[in-house]
Amino acid sequence: MNVFLFILTNNLIPIFALIFMGILIGRKFHLDVSTLSKINLYFFVPAFVFVNIYTTKIPLDMLKALLIVILILIINWVFGFAIGKIRRFDEGLTNVFVNSVMFYNSGNFGIPLITLIYSNKPFVMGGETPYLDFALTVQVIVMIVQNLSVNNIGAFNAGKASGGVKAALIKALRLPAIYFVTAAFICKLIPYDFTQFPLWPAFNYAKNGLVPIALLTLGVQLSHTKFNFKDINVYLSVFSRLVCGPIIALLLVLLFGIKGIMAQVLIISTGMPTAVNTALISVEFKNHPDFASQVVMVSTLLASITLTGVIYFATRMFPV
Repeated sequence: MNVFLFILTNNLIPIFALIFMGILIGRKFHLDVSTLSKINLYFFVPAFVFVNIYTTKIPLDMLKALLIVILILIINWVFGFAIGKIRRFDEGLTNVFVNSVMFYNSGNFGIPLITLIYSNKPFVMGGETPYLDFALTVQVIVMIVQNLSVNNIGAFNAGKASGGVKAALIKALRLPAIYFVTAAFICKLIPYDFTQFPLWPAFNYAKNGLVPIALLTLGVQLSHTKFNFKDINVYLSVFSRLVCGPIIALLLVLLFGIKGIMAQVLIISTGMPTAVNTALISVEFKNHPDFASQVVMVSTLLASITLTGVIYFATRMFPV
């Protein structure tokens, strides 16, 4: 019950408050959602990935977690693509469906949730949280892989339907996130603390602005969206993301013999709702934006229920 209430009060209510504000602003001022999505993808997202990668220390013993996260991404791609073919979606809907299954909200939803879990009983011992740093390191690895892939593979998937493979690749490479990722890793090799650089606060401000602006943009998109609550494909996507995702992670964790906190976090993280960036990318590439926006909304809402079960199962099956 504590976990459910935390997800509701600390994750869902703030998220939906910002989305609702975006809906109100979008209806009153008729904002251009394409412009807002460009601001997100070309300004806030690059700063977000650069700061997170540069400031995160990734020890060698986390390579196994990195491998699992990449495998989860690949399997989810195959899984989503297979469902699209079985359901006989057109190429555009297949690709946006794949994005909705592959990419999940590992940052502004996942980080605070993992912080709660490992700051709470039974992990707190005498006022200390011995597993919190380790759990957060695993979650940050998940977040980095997700952010890298959603802004490159996700963009490629979204653009492929309208312009073919070559055009989609060109469009994906025009997004600056991948270049900021490369710059972050290069900066980590340079013996200088870039957090002392005069422009560092500007990167931090931009990084912190991603979540509210992205959610407001989603709200503006939803203000133009025609909702179809009978669309079975939306619920199929949400089921694949919230239920099948943790099952895939569980099978990989068992296969590779991962135990304890790492196993718990890898399973819990795959139960997160669909990433907001999937909707932004669909808007940018004009690829079924209504469907993508509805999936983000529904998966975020239902995650409050499914995640409580995932957390309970993961922490009981892989005790520490």
